[in-house]
Amino acid sequence: MTALLVAFGAAIGAPLRYAVAQKLDDRWPAGTLLVNTLGSGLAGVFAGLSLSEGAWAVLVTGFCGGFTTYSSCAVQSVDLGRRGVAYAALTIALAVAAAAAGFALAR
Repeated sequence: MTALLVAFGAAIGAPLRYAVAQKLDDRWPAGTLLVNTLGSGLAGVFAGLSLSEGAWAVLVTGFCGGFTTYSSCAVQSVDLGRRGVAYAALTIALAVAAAAAGFALAR
């Protein structure tokens, strides 16, 4: 049952990530940066709320896992050349800050 909850959340998060990236990514992957930051913030909120196992599966592992993307971020960092280091550092900093802020907000 847990796997189905994860799949359900991912079925919503992944297409939403794709739509945001298609709309905002251009020479600079702003859409990917946005979804990684928002998804990390949401995961922080959900962690702060101490969700049940089922809710965690659908909301964090499924939705946030499908909504955020490490693989696209990694490829885009390489594609950006020298600017990719700044992009990767910015992504990590914003994602960790958003997760911490979300967790603090929920507590």
